[in-house]
Amino acid sequence: MISEIIKKSKKIVIKIGSNTLSNEDGTINKEFLERLCRQVALLETEGKQIVIVTSGARISGIAKIKKWYRKEDMNYKQALCAIGQVELMTSYSCAFEVHGIQVAQMLLTRDDFCDKTRTLNMRNTLFTLVDEGVIPIINENDTVSVEEIKIGDNDTLAALTTSLWNADLLILLSDIDGIYNKNPKEYQDSILIEKVINIEELIKSIEIGKLSSFGTGGIETKIEAAKIVNKYGIPMILANGKREEIISDLIEGKVKATLFKQEN
Repeated sequence: MISEIIKKSKKIVIKIGSNTLSNEDGTINKEFLERLCRQVALLETEGKQIVIVTSGARISGIAKIKKWYRKEDMNYKQALCAIGQVELMTSYSCAFEVHGIQVAQMLLTRDDFCDKTRTLNMRNTLFTLVDEGVIPIINENDTVSVEEIKIGDNDTLAALTTSLWNADLLILLSDIDGIYNKNPKEYQDSILIEKVINIEELIKSIEIGKLSSFGTGGIETKIEAAKIVNKYGIPMILANGKREEIISDLIEGKVKATLFKQEN
């Protein structure tokens, strides 16, 4: 079913988590980016339109200047994001340039989704970029975000973007294969849940919280993202971005993941 959904979807949002994007030392995994961009380029040759929501600005900042990583002050965190966002976009730009694809940066806050004028402007920019063959690279504007206007996690940002763009599919690439009934890093008998049609029932049947908060944002934010897009009839796939050819393998049915899709 996952294979067929991807094949039928024309407008796809792909979200990249920090753990998926980075090496163990916090630097950007250039090999991962090269593989991802090659797979995205193949999707575009098949007539699909792609929007990317990415994490990784802060870790990129830390890796770039190699200091402030212990600073908990908000101004230092935001400064790291400002530095890292340049490194992050440069990496995406270089990786896509090989395939003749231009990218554009969009930095957003919660206010952008709440204010009608901002939302309209954002939507117009998004549609224009995609229609002209440019791939938008979206991240939260962490350099200005404070609690009142912060979205909080990029799973939610990806879901809001998916709904705004009226996409056909959201793919979350994390560091796990999907949703398990319990944390697979702690329990060998954990079972991968391949399809979720009732999110409320899922929440009752799995462990959420400390034991299941593996991956950036944790399981809870991924389930909340699924709620947002499923409400609009848009399916969501949670898959392991650490696999070398994850998107191609999903299309070919070579790998398992979790599909969130409400039945009509």
